[in-house]
Amino acid sequence: QVQLVESGGGLVQPGGSLRLSCAASGIIFSFYHMGWYRQAVGKQRELVAFITRGGETNYADFAKGRFTISRDNAKNTVYLQMNSLKPEDTAVYYCKSERTGLASAWGPGTQVTVSS
Repeated sequence: QVQLVESGGGLVQPGGSLRLSCAASGIIFSFYHMGWYRQAVGKQRELVAFITRGGETNYADFAKGRFTISRDNAKNTVYLQMNSLKPEDTAVYYCKSERTGLASAWGPGTQVTVSS
């Protein structure tokens, strides 16, 4: 049974940084592509960043140059380093595991609030 648990969210001032972590269990982590998504109040969930099992990355336009996704297969963990945070980055951030032919899994999310 796949379990994903996000951590690292919180309250940060505009211009600040946070590093989110997502720990996975119940899967052979290195076989899975991993993604970070976010959902703000009243908005649809959207992709933030994605990393393939081979380490290739892809970012939403709003994340390019500010956010960095990475993974540590030895720790079964995917990270999202977020810099230069803006109030519009306020959302619940979710991680997702993906593998062709298998059901995706989501974590419960972690709240990120950017406010002065």
